[in-house]
Amino acid sequence: MSSTVRVRPAVVDGTFYPSEPASLRLALQHSFDSAAPHPAGASPAPKAIVVPHAGYQYSGPIAASAYARLGAARHTVRRVVLAGPSHRVYLRGLGLSSADAFDTPLGLVRLDTELRDRVIGLPAVHINDAAHAYEHSLEVQLPFLQTVLDDFTLLPLSVGDATIDEVAAVLEACWGGPETLVVVSTDLSHYHPYAEAMELDARTAAAIVGLQARRIDDMAACGARALRGLLSVASERQLTVEQLDLRNSADTSGGRDKVVGYGAFAIA
Repeated sequence: MSSTVRVRPAVVDGTFYPSEPASLRLALQHSFDSAAPHPAGASPAPKAIVVPHAGYQYSGPIAASAYARLGAARHTVRRVVLAGPSHRVYLRGLGLSSADAFDTPLGLVRLDTELRDRVIGLPAVHINDAAHAYEHSLEVQLPFLQTVLDDFTLLPLSVGDATIDEVAAVLEACWGGPETLVVVSTDLSHYHPYAEAMELDARTAAAIVGLQARRIDDMAACGARALRGLLSVASERQLTVEQLDLRNSADTSGGRDKVVGYGAFAIA
């Protein structure tokens, strides 16, 4: 890329994941080594995955259980539509980035400007660079994607105050074929005692697997709005959801008094 491209720099490297490439690769390998096992044998790559977005020491193994399923699509996926919540900036609808690329310690990820131009005319979709500037829910997914896929372009969507139908309309416009992967980034319950969190997250996971989007409220998952939109599309397309992992911060690295829930799901 030329020096004139607009690059959104990495901002949570060194906190959510290592900033040095070799250390980052080791952290990613540890996540994959610690991921929940899945049955041996070839299985079709999912069309969409749902993954958590905490620091790698907390949610990396759970996220890796979904990313590990993309091996069969390594040479097929050329576009990733990545949607996650806006944690720091309020926005109505869905915010796009005007950047040409997002940076990580593993290199630049080019944004899909053609797809961006296609969805910018949809209701509730607009450019909002502020929503992307310090957002970790999208950034932490990029090193995983750079590890499991070959060359791909990215459409990052920061989801704010958006309805199921608004999110679903954007995902439908981007859906494409096997060349396009949809990733929704969300953690589950926040800061409940361990046993209570397990119960809450089990109910949320059952709603996800059952494609019951409207049973998932904003307290059940911080990325609930993106998640509900994805589940609506999956239901309309008669897809199925597989639960790959369901744990929380106490299971990976933390105390049991106030935990954060993490789940990984594959949709095909």
